[in-house]
Amino acid sequence: MVFALVSMRMHSTQAVEFLQWALPRLGLRWPGFRKVWRQVIKRTMRRIRALQLEDIDSYRSYLEAQQEEWKLLDSFCRITISRFYRDRRIFDVLAVEGLPELIDRCRTRGDRRLRCWSAGCGAGEEAYTLVLIWALHPDLRARDIALSVLATDADPVQIARAQTGCYAPSSLRELPAPWRDIAFRAEDGHYRIGREYCQPLTWAVMDLRKAMPEGLFDLILCRNLAFTYFSTDLQSETLQRLGDRLAPGGLLVLGSHEVLPEGSGGWNRWRPGLPIYRKLE
Repeated sequence: MVFALVSMRMHSTQAVEFLQWALPRLGLRWPGFRKVWRQVIKRTMRRIRALQLEDIDSYRSYLEAQQEEWKLLDSFCRITISRFYRDRRIFDVLAVEGLPELIDRCRTRGDRRLRCWSAGCGAGEEAYTLVLIWALHPDLRARDIALSVLATDADPVQIARAQTGCYAPSSLRELPAPWRDIAFRAEDGHYRIGREYCQPLTWAVMDLRKAMPEGLFDLILCRNLAFTYFSTDLQSETLQRLGDRLAPGGLLVLGSHEVLPEGSGGWNRWRPGLPIYRKLE
């Protein structure tokens, strides 16, 4: 550990230059990693030591010679920071206005299922948040409509963790206080979500850069992933494909600090000041 920290201090310029060289080859962009690059480099340095290479420049040469190594480097670049009910205002507005509006659209078209997709779901906090809102928020009364949530992530370890439904107390700190006692049980210093809140969920390993699920969704949450870390060209391509997966009148939710790529026509903000968009019909 000491070696890794010393190496990061000694070679920070080299480390940044390395990422600026490597990230575009993965469809990623340096500006998205400005605040988290040390996390990526820490993982990379562990790999360099395991390979018994001299430094990060040696690893760059190794990458050029071993194409399979890029898959491992790609896994080092996955940033997973999430909590239940993260960005409270977004979820509050979805609960009070967004989901009721989408429910009405389901009823109008004669559908009895509201379909949601949490893209880049990490360890599942966001997907479970949708289920908890549906089940516990006092303003939602949609017993004639069923909820279906597909949760996908490129990292199989994260998906496996999500399926356990077990979380540290810190993951629940933004959740409405009574909900923890209703929906979770304490277990060895952690909290495990009740089985009934797992029923609407389907989990899948899927890399958003390479694949998307079939079908249409009323609500897509693609937060703190594509429009932070993906390259500019890939952001535009991803937005087009996300739009193709939205049902008429559906909503696309981004992270609180994200915006659509420049030149993205055909979209409107659903509410001023919120990163929630609707595709023009």
